[in-house]
Amino acid sequence: MVKETGTTRLSYRLLLAVDIQGYSRRDTREQLVAQSRLAEALDRAARGVGLDRSRWDKQVGGDGELATLPEGVDPAAVAGDFVIGLAAMLRELNADGGRFPLRVRLSVHHGTLTAGPFGPAGDAPIVVQRLLDAAPLRRLLTDDKDRDLAYVVSDTLFDDVVRTGFCALRPRAFRPVKVVAKGAAFRGHILTGRPARDGGADGADGADGGTGGERGPGARLLDFPALAAR
Repeated sequence: MVKETGTTRLSYRLLLAVDIQGYSRRDTREQLVAQSRLAEALDRAARGVGLDRSRWDKQVGGDGELATLPEGVDPAAVAGDFVIGLAAMLRELNADGGRFPLRVRLSVHHGTLTAGPFGPAGDAPIVVQRLLDAAPLRRLLTDDKDRDLAYVVSDTLFDDVVRTGFCALRPRAFRPVKVVAKGAAFRGHILTGRPARDGGADGADGADGGTGGERGPGARLLDFPALAAR
């Protein structure tokens, strides 16, 4: 879906944001290693679903990136198979048991945006970044030292893609969250099971997914009845 307004082109695209946990605790050499390994993992996971990351429109930071994928990309493949592949790549890269394993957070959303001089502008980039920074997602990696990937999808992508049955990850492996940041609410679904083609471990792998635990600043995790009632 594309809308023209003067010289501004508004498009409906799939977005992906990724961030390395504990990046600032590494020295410069270790930061470079982490960047290189993340790029390798993303490249290989993308190739596994027939995608070329060189065609992604990337806004890169030292500890991750915000990527806008090309038009026509299959969202089910990205939301499911790509994530499963990325988790496998991270496990492989971390098998050496180094001092700083590569552990990352990942969020995926689809929505409207337009190109700007400092990166994409619109609601979609904001949503995917707010979900990436959500305290419950961070807590997955903090509480589970064996987890390499913490993954969240937006509420709309969950309804439009994960629920369809075309996604390799099953809806039962996700649990809903509502994040409040900077006066706005953002809804998503966190994968509490491991990324696997059977849909994960029914969300029962030790991840919280509901109430309890510390609440990070600017974000809160509602219990599921409260969330469903809104």
